[in-house]
Amino acid sequence: MKKLLALLLAALMCCTLLAACGQNDTTDPTEGTEEGTTAVDPATLVYAVETGSAGEAAAKEKGWEVNSVATQADALMEVKAGTSDAAIIDLLMATAMTGEGTSYPDLTYGEEKLTTEEYGIGCRKGSDLAAYINNVLAESYADGSMQKIAETYKLQDALVEQPAAEEFTPAADGDVAYIQEKGKLIVGITEFEPMDYKDADGQWIGFDADMAKLVAEKLGVEIEFIVIDWDSKIMELDAKSIDVVWNGMTITDEVKGSMECTNPYFNNAQVVVSPAK
Repeated sequence: MKKLLALLLAALMCCTLLAACGQNDTTDPTEGTEEGTTAVDPATLVYAVETGSAGEAAAKEKGWEVNSVATQADALMEVKAGTSDAAIIDLLMATAMTGEGTSYPDLTYGEEKLTTEEYGIGCRKGSDLAAYINNVLAESYADGSMQKIAETYKLQDALVEQPAAEEFTPAADGDVAYIQEKGKLIVGITEFEPMDYKDADGQWIGFDADMAKLVAEKLGVEIEFIVIDWDSKIMELDAKSIDVVWNGMTITDEVKGSMECTNPYFNNAQVVVSPAK
């Protein structure tokens, strides 16, 4: 009887030791992370990015694999569908479109900013429309209407203070005269919430859309929004298919070399969006 009891005790001790070893197994994928998830090497992921965007440039600079798509909205759809591991998009868009109560409640963005940048509005090289828009930005900032529009889309904290308006005389053969003569301001955009997107009635709204409407009103013309291939925006401008690119455009040296840009009006950054844990 004593011999049997000793054997039972020995077996119990072995089971206990095996269980402890299993708990401390160094191959456990949750070990070493506070959230109970495996740390992932960013270089092993596939990132959905908008073709020609600052996000695409940031990913390529790091040597990351990219899945280039037409718009930043498409990049979010790629992550939601599981066809890309993550997306790199503008911080302002990530704030508006990810997390609880948004279009993508199961996606979240990290705190790390891959870039710091500013938004500007692009016109044809040498166009006097950029100077005209600068004055509209300045006046609307000074009278508070720009801040009010920004508050509508919860963007007021990203606004850049505008310098005072300057004296402006349109050139006889310039873009301002050309637009007023034809009676329409054509704005090149992509669908990019909270800058340019459609409401429930199919009307274009957003911070950029609302500000462009204000410019058209001051010019005394109608407004038309045209969805463009973002990678072809300069060609669209030069061909006069559009008069202005107004869609959360990051100001870079390359952009300034190809377009007449306004003063910056928003601070922005590129961030990584991924499924919430």
